Amino acid sequence: MSVHTTVDTPVGTLTVVGAEAGLVGLYFDEHRHLPDPTGFGPVSRDGVGSSDFAEVERQLGGYFGGERRSFDLPLAPRGNDFQVRVWTLLRDIPFGETRSYGQLATALGGVGLARAVGAANGLNPLSIVVPCHRVVGSGGALVGYAGGLDRKRFLLGLEADQPSGPETGRLF
Repeated sequence: MSVHTTVDTPVGTLTVVGAEAGLVGLYFDEHRHLPDPTGFGPVSRDGVGSSDFAEVERQLGGYFGGERRSFDLPLAPRGNDFQVRVWTLLRDIPFGETRSYGQLATALGGVGLARAVGAANGLNPLSIVVPCHRVVGSGGALVGYAGGLDRKRFLLGLEADQPSGPETGRLF
């Protein structure tokens, strides 16, 4: 059984979904590839089982406040074996760094997997916590993000500890 809550953040309201085994979803408003919200279960301020919503909110606050570089939460993403392998690899990308789809594909067995890595990355159910925003196109191009490129730019700028966006002339 899943339960959910919402958390206000600098990138908008996030819907947090938890289950007995841990956090299963962290979604933006207007999230591309948003699962059917009826599967999020009832609203809960506390969470259920290993998904402690107060702890999720505390760690997100630390991340956005510049005090946290990674998350220490029990995660239980739902996906196929390849997707889970990609999402696990995303957690190894250090704070403030990026990797290309090709680099991730190579780590998983060959550059020919780049499109599959991109598809799995786009379906990452744990935005921010599993840092899919740290994946860029070849040559560092800022491409694709389920929460939109403005949010991706913001998150990369936050991690670089520098402002980003069109007004600064910086992509990230």
